[in-house]
Amino acid sequence: MNRHSLRNYFIAGLLVWIPIWVTWVMISFIIETLDRTLSILPENIQPEHLWGHHIFGLGVILSVCVVLTTGLIATNFFGKRLVSLGEAILNRIPFVRSIYRAVKQVMETIFSSNSNAFRKVLLVEYPRKGLWSLAFQTSTITEENLVAVFIPTTPNPTSGFLVMVPKEEVIEMEMSVDEAFKMIISLGVMQPKMTRRNSNPSNCNL
Repeated sequence: MNRHSLRNYFIAGLLVWIPIWVTWVMISFIIETLDRTLSILPENIQPEHLWGHHIFGLGVILSVCVVLTTGLIATNFFGKRLVSLGEAILNRIPFVRSIYRAVKQVMETIFSSNSNAFRKVLLVEYPRKGLWSLAFQTSTITEENLVAVFIPTTPNPTSGFLVMVPKEEVIEMEMSVDEAFKMIISLGVMQPKMTRRNSNPSNCNL
């Protein structure tokens, strides 16, 4: 077995284990974060107290049950009245009401079936002319003919920048949101087909 073969075997092994390891780390982080919801239970009925040890993933089940129960309550008559009362209280608290309203509006926009937020993948010239970045359209400001886009950072797409771009300077791509996220997370290693959906004269130099 020569050195070249050993190198190929080693790389092949890395290609098997690294994706598994990264996936496990991310899933473990999410599960461990959700497991912290068990702290809302009274101490005498927490798993550590009842069975003497922590049960990995039990918090995920509790979180799902809490969300489903909340949704069930919030969609009936009395639940809606209760939610309205809670919102009325939050709207009376300075600073808190601004954060609450913004977050609620963003969530309603994202989960709305009629919303175009995060439905289109765009190319915009950022951070300067001649450099192109992947972005997601979040809204359209029709009065100013601008497009609000979110430009995610890589490899962590949960942070990024909000930029207002003239509509005629945006290139809409024939690319799904999933494909765009894969490209961002992989640092550009995974490249889907880069085909533009529209053809703007100002962007013909791409």
